[in-house]
Amino acid sequence: MVAAPADLIPLYPRRRLLGTAPGGATSLRRGGRADVASSRPYRPGDHFRTIDWKSSARLSSARHSDEFIVRERFADETPAVVLVLDRRPEMALYPPDLPWLHKADAVRAVARVLVASALNQRALVAYLDYGTHEGRRDAGTPLWEPPRAQASAWGSGIRERLDNYLEQPFDAPEHNVELALAFLGTVRSAVPIGSFVFVLSDFIAPTPAESWAHAADRGWDIVPVIVQDPVWEQSFPPIGRVMVTLADARGGAMRRVRLHPDEVEERRVHNEQRLRTLRDDFLRLGLDPVVVGDADPPAVHAILLDWANARFAGRGTL
Repeated sequence: MVAAPADLIPLYPRRRLLGTAPGGATSLRRGGRADVASSRPYRPGDHFRTIDWKSSARLSSARHSDEFIVRERFADETPAVVLVLDRRPEMALYPPDLPWLHKADAVRAVARVLVASALNQRALVAYLDYGTHEGRRDAGTPLWEPPRAQASAWGSGIRERLDNYLEQPFDAPEHNVELALAFLGTVRSAVPIGSFVFVLSDFIAPTPAESWAHAADRGWDIVPVIVQDPVWEQSFPPIGRVMVTLADARGGAMRRVRLHPDEVEERRVHNEQRLRTLRDDFLRLGLDPVVVGDADPPAVHAILLDWANARFAGRGTL
């Protein structure tokens, strides 16, 4: 279950972090750790250990007076990492025996890399979804595993949730992502400013822009992970005049249809434009989406690593 070091990714924050345990992420907040942030003149109350004696001696010599320079350093802090998993029936598509993306497998592969990477950086880890689990919850009640430190995270329910992810019902309501973002607002004390919130969904069921904006305003680093089949959802296959069997993901009867080539082209244009619009809308909100169209663990890791590297390369422009 635990990913090997080669399967980890770095988690680069976009905002100031307020972690509860020292870790591997460099904060924008000044602190007392190793990396130098800046220098400034001494102020009453500064600890003598922060004085840069060599710089102070040079400045004192140049000004012929006693001058002291203090070095400010970045604090080593760790983000909390919250996984929000969409368990709508559509997220159980497509069956593993078909040659298309099994979205549930892709979600679990993404979640495993993210959790292992978080623990590698000594981060707190949390889990949230709105599906039912073993019949123990009423409809509309979230399953919430609050942030836990490395010492207990893999022994907590989070590991169990990921191991049993495919066996639990995919029966969350259509607007469960909206519900999850609103719920996180009620547990803000457990999700501090600077926390990563990875939302894993196909996002075909729309979530109001206001929900994303409110979540981002709370100071969280929201990352939508768009899990869509590249054939049927990101685009559409050339099946004009071919008889195909369609079924409702929510349990409707199957029916056979034959699409006209014009209908196929219309559907392809619609799906491709939908993905472009989705990504553009997230970017306009200041969010940093990832598109996943593969469930193979090495491919998933490569996608997430590319996202992390692109985020690091663009940190100066965020």
